[in-house]
Amino acid sequence: MIASLPMYDRAETAGANDRLWAGIRDRLRDRGIEAPDALIHGAPDLWPHWTAPDLVLSQTCGYPYRSRLHGAVTLVGTPDYGVEHCDPGHYRSVFVVRADDPRPALSSFEGARLAWNDDLSQSGWAGPQTYLARLGVHLTPTLRTGGHRLSAIAVSEGRSDIAALDAVTWRLIQAFDDFAGGLRVVDATDPSPGLPFISRKGMDADALFEAISAAIEAMPEEDRRITGLKRLVRIPAERYLAVPTPPPPAL
Repeated sequence: MIASLPMYDRAETAGANDRLWAGIRDRLRDRGIEAPDALIHGAPDLWPHWTAPDLVLSQTCGYPYRSRLHGAVTLVGTPDYGVEHCDPGHYRSVFVVRADDPRPALSSFEGARLAWNDDLSQSGWAGPQTYLARLGVHLTPTLRTGGHRLSAIAVSEGRSDIAALDAVTWRLIQAFDDFAGGLRVVDATDPSPGLPFISRKGMDADALFEAISAAIEAMPEEDRRITGLKRLVRIPAERYLAVPTPPPPAL
């Protein structure tokens, strides 16, 4: 059996995620649902988790969900991280640039070098591209990094001019990474549905939702502070499927 909470998992949040999983696991077992003892941390490729026939719980991104996973997994619910200017369970991307870059607004970055984490990222690619298209601004994709934090580092080191980061990831970077002081936010996208929890097809979504909700409610205050978790909400699959999907980067 597989369980992972990979999307905001880093050294500083791993303990809180482990304790959250323990609460979910025990509540699932109380309902007669088998669950693994521990989370898997640090897997380099998440697709084997998301598509595993013995998946109990994981977290994916809205883009992979609507493009490949919808119909193949059970949509459980969406965690709410209390992102500013967003409805519960929603998030947005922030465009970060170097703090000493003199360009004052996103429109000033026409043609600038863009770092992005993954072609199938809602917050790193799809959402920002939709927002940029509406503004009539074009950024030049130059560096696929493999992670939001790596994109932020690339900007801070001058290997890219700008990157779009998941707002929750940016909050964690600000809390735990010294290089964040050399970056600033120049704009933010419109909100979209956040990163959903999923399970294998055929799982009892209501039982999972109730177990996760109860475990979040029981989290110690320090773990809530570290993760930013507020609650679990229900966002229909149709809301995820309705999010625009721009073409992949042309390199």
